[in-house]
Amino acid sequence: MNKEYAVGIDIGGTHITTAIIDIINMQVIDPSLHKEFFDSNMPVEAVMSIWEKSIRTSVKNSEVEEIKGLAVCMPGPFDYANGLCWIKDQSKYEHFYGLNVRYLIQGTLNLSSEFPILFENDAVCFGKGEVHKDAANLSKKVMAITLGTGLGACFIDNGISISSGELVPADGEIYNIPFKESIAEDYVSARGLLRRYKKLTGQNLNDGLELFNLALAEDEHAKKAFEEMGEDLASIVIPWLEKFGADSFIIGGKIANASEFFLPSFNKKIKEAGMEIKITVSTDNEAAALLGAASMLYKA
Repeated sequence: MNKEYAVGIDIGGTHITTAIIDIINMQVIDPSLHKEFFDSNMPVEAVMSIWEKSIRTSVKNSEVEEIKGLAVCMPGPFDYANGLCWIKDQSKYEHFYGLNVRYLIQGTLNLSSEFPILFENDAVCFGKGEVHKDAANLSKKVMAITLGTGLGACFIDNGISISSGELVPADGEIYNIPFKESIAEDYVSARGLLRRYKKLTGQNLNDGLELFNLALAEDEHAKKAFEEMGEDLASIVIPWLEKFGADSFIIGGKIANASEFFLPSFNKKIKEAGMEIKITVSTDNEAAALLGAASMLYKA
């Protein structure tokens, strides 16, 4: 059987994860998986040096001789078609604003302008990767979200990301949907959880992990914060699950690790809405992101 390979790249605010992907069978070549942690606010040249190290390490460890392209999972705001970074005032990649990341990668790796370097939103990559992990989803309508510092979303129909039309919100995004006193992301995200806990206790916590550990230790206020987030999440997504006609709903992101504390209240509201839908919590966000990125080069 013919084999074709691409580099899957997951870019975050503090890390880069790379791996070689078999783009015919949509599988990660395990020995190639490599991760580097760094400060993305370093000078551009320093960041690109770390990216280069990770990419070259993955290629070397895979022992693959020919690569068909690079597929990059990238947070927004970003012009994915043209490779332009518009991230600003987000405490990450502060020196990349307005730069063409495709040109930066080409120059760093000495690649020709014809060599495919493709970009996609991180939430879309996660959703598409989850779809490709379960072949049954390729023929279905799937809504996927990522819960973390923000609230990412994507809508996938027969393996294709849908970001326009009447069946999905503008740009396929739900983070900015008006909700309660502001927008959805202010309630369903790490900051939403921390604010909720402070409202219940008057205490400031450092991060979501601290809240999760409190919930594990049976702190009732911490458990209540997660429970209320689950209810809010259901209120936000139910109208779009119905409108899109989703068969499946997939939850990912770091906060998904705390699903035992928010999923019961979420499921309760789904049931009260009379919805029958398959709900899945992702157990491997990283592999999903890499597969989702590489799906842009997928060879069926």
